[in-house]
Amino acid sequence: MNIIVCIKQVPDTTQVRINPETNTLIREGVQSIINPFDMYAIEEGVRLKERFGGKTTVITMGPPQAEAALREAISLGCDDAVLVSDRAFAGSDTLATGYTLSMTIKKIKDFDIIVCGKQASDGDTAQVGPGIAAHLDIAQVTCVRKIDEFKDNQLTVERMTEEGFEIIKTRLPCLMTVVKEINSPRIPSLKGKMRAKSAVIPTWKGKDIEAQEEHLGLIGSPTQVVKIFTPPPRPKGQIFEGDAEDSASKLVGILKGIL
Repeated sequence: MNIIVCIKQVPDTTQVRINPETNTLIREGVQSIINPFDMYAIEEGVRLKERFGGKTTVITMGPPQAEAALREAISLGCDDAVLVSDRAFAGSDTLATGYTLSMTIKKIKDFDIIVCGKQASDGDTAQVGPGIAAHLDIAQVTCVRKIDEFKDNQLTVERMTEEGFEIIKTRLPCLMTVVKEINSPRIPSLKGKMRAKSAVIPTWKGKDIEAQEEHLGLIGSPTQVVKIFTPPPRPKGQIFEGDAEDSASKLVGILKGIL
């Protein structure tokens, strides 16, 4: 079984900055981490390899510094990694990102399962995973909390819902997005860290994956951020002094005025 794990390097939530001209996140020079949900995707990709054999390849789209995230994934048990990096990708929305990653996977060719985190902490759209599946025209299952079995080229999984969970069977190849309930990510071993440090990670540009320029970056993004602003601070609440009956009477009067 060949597994592909899609991850994203995101800014540390305490250091998020916005470019006022492009309304996009400033990633250069900002402390970055692997998207938290993607840590569970990495762990599940490695577990699938350990259960059913094969190999796990991790990919990401981002600036050159995103290579650090790929090396961390290798230290956690992934076998190979590919960085997709090109200035033409700058400003990509979820549609353009899904397209770029799907073209990367087409270049890799040999895959059975694609694993993604449920959503990214910087966008919170949960659209990229399903977008990749749509571009590849393969089955998808979102919010997977458990993989039950793999038999006769069918994967049986439990999908989390607001009311509980669903049991779904899907044929391979397929894509699934995972939630944090699926596993507990491991800590990298010394051997894994050494292998990650010496790993050769190729960098592919748009031309390497045969992507069409009109589908990349800002040009290929139908949704764009028009304006970003900081919400005004909330006004201080009113403090009532005196006995409870007077305070209640004043509060009722204020509420009547609002309603």
